[in-house]
Amino acid sequence: MAREKIQIRKIDNTTARQVTFSKRRRGLFKKAEELAILCDAQVGLIIFSSTGKLFEYSSTR
Repeated sequence: MAREKIQIRKIDNTTARQVTFSKRRRGLFKKAEELAILCDAQVGLIIFSSTGKLFEYSSTR
């Protein structure tokens, strides 16, 4: 059974928007790490939140 397709639009509720941002950010970091490990690639990821806070990931030490 397939999932229902969600409509991509801005989330009006600020609390729900922050929760969604945090969950998706964690998912992106996890996928970036998996890509770096599985493909032996150098991966860099930079994310800025709506408040201007910086989040970063780098596969090289």
